[in-house]
Amino acid sequence: MNGIAITPPMTAQRAGEIAHTLDLRALPPDFYANPYPVYAHLRATEPVKRMPDGSYLLTRYADLVSVYRDAESFSSDKRVEFTPKYGEGAPLLEHHTTSLVFNDPPLHTRVRKLIMGALTRRAIADMEPGLVTLVDGLLDAIEAQGGGDLVEDFASAIPVEIIGNLLGVPHADRTPLRAWSLAILGALEPRLTPEQEALGNRSVNEFSAYLKTLVAERRKRPGDPEHDVLTRLIQGEQAGETLSESELLHNCVFILNAGHETTTNLIANALVALQEWPQEKSGLLSKLKHHREDLRALEADLTLAVDEFLRFESSNQLGNRRARRDCEVGGVALPAGALVTLCIGAANRDPAQFDDPDTLRLDREPNRHLAFGLGIHQCAGLSLARLEGRIAIGRFLQRFPGYRLTANPTRGGRARFRGFLQAPFALA
Repeated sequence: MNGIAITPPMTAQRAGEIAHTLDLRALPPDFYANPYPVYAHLRATEPVKRMPDGSYLLTRYADLVSVYRDAESFSSDKRVEFTPKYGEGAPLLEHHTTSLVFNDPPLHTRVRKLIMGALTRRAIADMEPGLVTLVDGLLDAIEAQGGGDLVEDFASAIPVEIIGNLLGVPHADRTPLRAWSLAILGALEPRLTPEQEALGNRSVNEFSAYLKTLVAERRKRPGDPEHDVLTRLIQGEQAGETLSESELLHNCVFILNAGHETTTNLIANALVALQEWPQEKSGLLSKLKHHREDLRALEADLTLAVDEFLRFESSNQLGNRRARRDCEVGGVALPAGALVTLCIGAANRDPAQFDDPDTLRLDREPNRHLAFGLGIHQCAGLSLARLEGRIAIGRFLQRFPGYRLTANPTRGGRARFRGFLQAPFALA
């Protein structure tokens, strides 16, 4: 590594202590700072761990794959889990049990088909020029002020604009989108404070109220369904893929949320990680310089790098399923109704799947990481996320190869979403 020590080390003894009493609802600060030694201990000693609340935490790659691929045995529907958490009738309950990711077929199938129709290879390729313009504008502003914050001034601004474009949200209306998204996603954490709950419910109501107006306007003046996801969802209704108003609104909220924090984390995590791994940064810079005129080779280099960043510091660390019937995972019998937590962050560092998994290697091949999930719920926007990561990270490095952090970045303090709240930096 031999770079700036941003991720603090953890002794094997401390990792064992945390693993032994692990409760996702009461995690110590050093777990948030560096969960990977704890995950390693669990993979070696309790890969299917019974948690204090009766759920099961899976940390092996093979076990996650088996659950992802078995949608018949494992449900993504969250009503049973979320009703006691949020309360019957709560806006957070309505949203998180209506959105695409937390549903099973047939609703999941209908909505995913409509969204994917606006995320074709051609549609994503058409986004690249606008994305380049957006990123270069952010880099111009950073250069003018001599630095800034990797999260606030760069990483978080990119997906908000891209998703805003997909939904056709007027630029003047985009200011509250990030705050709404953070509040709604923050309510998914295993431990929910009253303040988080109140803010999450208020954010769902405010976002939904805004979208009702936007939907009404789009019905009157439709956009291009090949690029406008909201128009496609609305016109899909006319083609027989009927969505209720609630389904339409909440899946628009989901599209912003799904494409926002994870992509923000990807970009910021990557640029911070390169400060910890200067040899990998140097190697990537050399490739970018060498292939500057060879766009195909440049894209290949950056795609490999983006996938390794996603593996090494998975933006989304945890997923959930519920067993529909009595079944078995990793040699452990699970009863029908059992809640299963899929530890993506642990699986992506499983030495049974990845050689030297705790080392960042930007030329890693093959790299079948699980940052986008797998099976019927694999991330619908994975190609768009890769494009955003490739353009943002690549152009940032080409413009500011000597950037340096000016203070230790501040972690987000979340178990499910791993990223930074702040990462101040200066230009060389």
